[in-house]
Amino acid sequence: MKSILQTHSKILEVAVIPRPDPMWVQRVHAVVVVKPGESLKEEEVMAYCEGKIASFKKPRSVSFLGALPRSAAGKVLKRELTKKEG
Repeated sequence: MKSILQTHSKILEVAVIPRPDPMWVQRVHAVVVVKPGESLKEEEVMAYCEGKIASFKKPRSVSFLGALPRSAAGKVLKRELTKKEG
């Protein structure tokens, strides 16, 4: 799913994290960094996923950040995102 979202022309980078869901326990949430000078809305990201990603893998929500938190080694800190976005 992450690799599909990264093919969007306005997306610089993306991370996929779980979010709590009362019915399914967890749901997919995408954290997106938009390319400089571009703008993007949650609806556009969701529409881009239509027909490219299986229904159960599609993000149910999207948030936008200026940059993803990274470790000294350059890895995305998904725990930090989960705390911040959860």
